[in-house]
Amino acid sequence: MQPTQIILFEPDEMQVSVISDTHGLLRPEAVDALADSELILHAGDIGKPEVLDGLRAIAPVIAVRGNNDKGSWAEAISEHETVEIAGVSLYLLHILKDLTIDLQLAGIQVVISGHSHKPLVEEHNGVLFLNPGSAGPRRFKLPVTLAHLHLNGTEIQAQIVDLNV
Repeated sequence: MQPTQIILFEPDEMQVSVISDTHGLLRPEAVDALADSELILHAGDIGKPEVLDGLRAIAPVIAVRGNNDKGSWAEAISEHETVEIAGVSLYLLHILKDLTIDLQLAGIQVVISGHSHKPLVEEHNGVLFLNPGSAGPRRFKLPVTLAHLHLNGTEIQAQIVDLNV
């Protein structure tokens, strides 16, 4: 496992897209929804390395390993990342219950997770929690979704995007 790292992106404003639980499937609807992304965050359960290759054809990608990501390709992917984008600190992991850091002490403003396949945007104690849902194979009757984050240092807006598949 790689250590947590801080990756800095300099623009004052940035369109970041968040995807999770693709489980080896990069849908054309997801590719279309990600087209204007400046950065893509994948919150785990990627499924196969070709998904990351497809995402990298759209924009730079930061990904974390999910509980179903197995094999040598997945071992090179960290279980969590700390990223600073446009003055906003984000913490990216797959399973929210595995969160062990003190968010206030670390200065984290956004926590991004996947795993549940349930889209979620909630704020707790000044921290935005975002789960983009699943953009991969449909699970039960849950929607197929991803998310967009608009960041500008003082304002963080999250939007769940239904892929209508």
